[in-house]
Amino acid sequence: MKNIVVFASGSGTNFQAIIDAVEAGQIDARISGLLASKPGIGALERARKHNINTQVLRPSDFDDSSAYEATLLNMLDEWQPNLIVLAGYMLKVPNSVLDRYENKIINIHPSLLPKYGGKGFYGSKVHEAVIANDEEESGCTVHYVTEIYDDGPIIDQIKVPVRDTDDPETLATRVLEQEHKLLPRVIAKLVNNQ
Repeated sequence: MKNIVVFASGSGTNFQAIIDAVEAGQIDARISGLLASKPGIGALERARKHNINTQVLRPSDFDDSSAYEATLLNMLDEWQPNLIVLAGYMLKVPNSVLDRYENKIINIHPSLLPKYGGKGFYGSKVHEAVIANDEEESGCTVHYVTEIYDDGPIIDQIKVPVRDTDDPETLATRVLEQEHKLLPRVIAKLVNNQ
């Protein structure tokens, strides 16, 4: 059976969407682990409820980046991912991981990339920029992860209309609803027929 490893930094609603799709049989794989970038986040609690292995790894806990990267790579060796999914992960993935898992790491981003992507565009900052620029549509994108933030090849997108009445919160809510559909759908496409 294929293994999925999820990296998360927050409440884990996209992680929950993946869990639900795996448990419903829509994704023919198992989640072999969750890497959290900090303790006490909602994603860790979701993993515990579903008996998924967890690890909290923060670069600041290590003397240098090479020690952090070695620990991360050892953890991934143990979990043996066929696919790594960044679901609200707020740290840059080290190049050593990108090299070892080339074209096997995907990310979900809350805009229609290439618009509103890159360093500094995350969470509410994306939706604030979309509204400030009077965009007619926004949405979400799943893409392969490369060395440059949000710049990897796009796999799939869902568009969401921007309403005149939208503020960053209402737009974020509607985009997130579509993220919960798009991410499991893309994962299923990538792992079900490998």
